[in-house]
Amino acid sequence: MMYAKLKKLLGTAVAVAATTALLSAPASAASRQELDREAAQALKSLYAGNSTAKVLGQKAKAVLIFPSIIKAGFLFGGQIGEGVLLKNGRTAGYYNSVAGSYGLQAGIQKFGYALFFMSDGALAYLDESAGWEVGVGPSIVVVDEGIGKSITSTTLTQDVYAFIFDQKGLMGGLSVQGSKITRIDK
Repeated sequence: MMYAKLKKLLGTAVAVAATTALLSAPASAASRQELDREAAQALKSLYAGNSTAKVLGQKAKAVLIFPSIIKAGFLFGGQIGEGVLLKNGRTAGYYNSVAGSYGLQAGIQKFGYALFFMSDGALAYLDESAGWEVGVGPSIVVVDEGIGKSITSTTLTQDVYAFIFDQKGLMGGLSVQGSKITRIDK
């Protein structure tokens, strides 16, 4: 009986938080200029707080940065955000990231992530695919504190390195998730 009340209370709290977040979000997507500015600021902040990211940025063929991803869920979940592909420090395209998940999960979270493309082949795959499903195609390594300490400019061996940053909110649980990155027109 207590479990049912707790589950109902948690479900209501998540629904209220998700509704509030969605209603307070702008009605339209960010403009090119806003997205460029947000991506540049997010990358600058990532480099300032993570020396490994800075090393990768100097060697990368391109960086795809999503400054703000919103994730919410209760059993069923989803996340969405827009990003900028930077080649040689210049905007080379705009992308969105969409994911869906199912499982034991509850909460709402905002975060950013950056993908560092280290090979021409990985970058070509992004350009040629009609939507890149993360986990299919080029190999990707999510960099955390442990692996970050062992990466140097001479030990880079993977196609893509990912960093998750600026996590805010609370999202907990276990779920199966699929994520897709698609080029968009801005």
